[in-house]
Amino acid sequence: MCNTCGCNITPGNRHLLFEVPEKKAVSTVSVLSNLLKHNDRQAERNRARLDAGGALAINLMSSPGSGKTALLEATIQRLKERIGIAVIEGDLETENDALRIRAQGVPAHQITTGTACHLDAHLIHNALDHLDLDRIELLFIENVGNLVCPASFDLGHHRNVTLLSVTEGDDKPAKYPVMFRAADLMLITKTDLLPYLGDFSPEKAEQCQRALASKAPVMRVSARSGDGLEAWLDWLEGEVAQHKERLKQKQTLRPRIQQDGRLLHGEAPLIRFRPVAQT
Repeated sequence: MCNTCGCNITPGNRHLLFEVPEKKAVSTVSVLSNLLKHNDRQAERNRARLDAGGALAINLMSSPGSGKTALLEATIQRLKERIGIAVIEGDLETENDALRIRAQGVPAHQITTGTACHLDAHLIHNALDHLDLDRIELLFIENVGNLVCPASFDLGHHRNVTLLSVTEGDDKPAKYPVMFRAADLMLITKTDLLPYLGDFSPEKAEQCQRALASKAPVMRVSARSGDGLEAWLDWLEGEVAQHKERLKQKQTLRPRIQQDGRLLHGEAPLIRFRPVAQT
């Protein structure tokens, strides 16, 4: 389980473990709950910093190999002349994805998490120091490939986009409800492969998404062929424009952080006790 495997601890928050007094006895759950509280405070600072610069931050989440980086490459090629874009890349090791993004002519900062299977607000805080936020209107955060943990952590971002590749099962939203319930938009990717994959039904994938009581739009895209990209680009430009209007009103937007996922990562549930009648 996530509350014992140690995935809460990342290179960004490890130092917080040493703030507990040595003589004070603490439980694993209390330590992890404390890390979540630190994460949430840092996320608010990150969001304020992004808002001050006028940047909308989108958290891209999916399993490994769903085509997040390829989608970013195709998106940047079409939008970089109209919108200031930057990317934060999250992977366990290597700078491969950041190199691919920089080749498109936009800034990219790589976070290597080592063993941590998700990004957290402290890692994003450090990454923001490497970007010129005054020149960024749209910041993509490509989270570590994982269909469980990324949806449980506020990074200081504004929107969640979850990708589902046609090379995966069309029942993924049913199997991984925390991730897909957190989505503000679900993208079905690699649709150019549908003619060769008879066992993936986009309709079934959307039905599974709707069964989660999710009203998030579902779009079908192919970074390779370009099919469906215009709808995706329109959504992005609309989100950027709406965010600018929110900022004029001194408002911001917070992402859907799933309570079920937070419980897995050590947040103590709220327990209400019913009084027992005296006999």
